[in-house]
Amino acid sequence: MQYSPDNQLRLYRDLAWTWPIISPPDHYVEESEYFSRVIKENARIEVKSLLHLGCGGGHNDHTLRKHFELTGVDISKDMLALAKKLNPEATYILGDMRTVNLGRTFDAVVCLDAIMYMLTPDDLRSVFLTAWNHLEPGGVLLVVPDLFKESFPQNRTVPFTNSVGDVEITFVENYYDPDPSDDTYESTFIFLIRRGKKLEIEVDRHICGIFTSDTWRRLLGEVGFEVRRTEFKAMDGETYPVFVGIRPLNP
Repeated sequence: MQYSPDNQLRLYRDLAWTWPIISPPDHYVEESEYFSRVIKENARIEVKSLLHLGCGGGHNDHTLRKHFELTGVDISKDMLALAKKLNPEATYILGDMRTVNLGRTFDAVVCLDAIMYMLTPDDLRSVFLTAWNHLEPGGVLLVVPDLFKESFPQNRTVPFTNSVGDVEITFVENYYDPDPSDDTYESTFIFLIRRGKKLEIEVDRHICGIFTSDTWRRLLGEVGFEVRRTEFKAMDGETYPVFVGIRPLNP
């Protein structure tokens, strides 16, 4: 991730402390249990170890760690600090998921929300290659694209409010693509932070990648994965695409 005036990424720096309030770990139980089942059902080996590329604050890991020996990698020191506090038995490592080399392999690899920060097809391919290089033959990569170019929800705005103790945060997220011909879009966050009667307003801007579903499938296949696609249907009615890449048992 590149910090700049146009790509502030404050959620992963000075505003990282808000993440457990905005999106608490118990919100991730349903999807993480589903991901665990998909991994076990598609792997051609017994899955004991899992690498989470772009683990963020470790909220998915809080459930995944019940099923696997877990190692997480993230580029944000502040998010890793949250993850370590939440999941002290997991191993967390600072690194870029496009280039990290841990010198070992795992039975499964997941890459969830953080994959949206890959801004070019080459970035995306680099993550898939990282996963491939860290996977045992017969292991699986599970990756969840947030959005596809062909179904991008232009100017979608989602607000919600959560609180912990005397801190209440209303979080507003807006998706906007100023140039549909390129591979990026803008995700703007507004934080309304209330401590008692005091209101603090913070704004954060993220540049994210947006690709067609065919691009995802093609790049996974080019790296060498056998590609399958499924969907996670959440209790709130939303449906999210899930790609599963299986590393063949034989070269």
